Amino acid sequence: MLDGKKSGTETFLVKVFAVVPLLALIAAIPIAWGWGLSWTDIALAASFYVVTGLGVTVGFHRYFTHGAFKAKRGLRVALAVAGSMAMQGPVIGWVADHRRHHAYADREGDPHSPWRFGTSAKALAKGFWYAHMGWLFQRDRTNAKRFAPDLLKDRAIRVVDRLFPLLTAATLLLPALLGGLISLSWWGALTAFFWASLVRVAALHHVTWSVNSICHMIGDRPFASRDKSANFWPLAVLSFGESWHNSHHADPTGARHGVRRGQIDISARVIWLFEKLHWVSHVRWPKPERLARKLATQPIQ
Repeated sequence: MLDGKKSGTETFLVKVFAVVPLLALIAAIPIAWGWGLSWTDIALAASFYVVTGLGVTVGFHRYFTHGAFKAKRGLRVALAVAGSMAMQGPVIGWVADHRRHHAYADREGDPHSPWRFGTSAKALAKGFWYAHMGWLFQRDRTNAKRFAPDLLKDRAIRVVDRLFPLLTAATLLLPALLGGLISLSWWGALTAFFWASLVRVAALHHVTWSVNSICHMIGDRPFASRDKSANFWPLAVLSFGESWHNSHHADPTGARHGVRRGQIDISARVIWLFEKLHWVSHVRWPKPERLARKLATQPIQ
């Protein structure tokens, strides 16, 4: 299940990538109070948030981890690149961790269960922190040969995986470059770096991590499950549909997580668009009859 320890350098870089954007997010409120935020910054931050966020949800998660569809070669590489630019780790390690999560969800072996310390208030507070971001600071490395052998065999994906440091630099510097070119000023480059690089990365980090923490603690559980995954609607838009987490755990390979009427799932709509453009095929859309067998409460509409 595990494959040694992360190096001291890797552990240090994880801490930097997690903490520095977080500090920028904390600083954002006083800085934004009438100073240092333009429409260019907002547009760049939103654009990079959408591209990198969908790289994680459509690419890293639904495609690479669960095989919810088959993608043409160019799109496969593009999704790996976009997901890597979310700064959540190289693609192969990310997928290995998440497959391990599903194999041991909320049990011994789950890399980020909030229930690992018990059910008391103190244990759950500790578990929330651990599931949200504390687990990232652990040095145990998930065995990719066991959990992601298909990606290890793919030369193009191995190249993207190795290019993670370069893609990290790109996701931080491109917004600054664009901000400077659009505004024709160093100030525009600086504010774009703050908002569209640091704050955007931090916001996406915490939305993604909230699926690991919040969505395994509170929310609706319409489907019977051996774990404590839950649907948490307030995060549906920001997470591009990932917060319909109980639905996802009921049907992990499904391309759509928001399976009920009114459940917004932007990632599923993007996959639908890719299918219409013939960029993907063999999409595993949820089957009502299959989900009905796992229903714990009321039928799907």
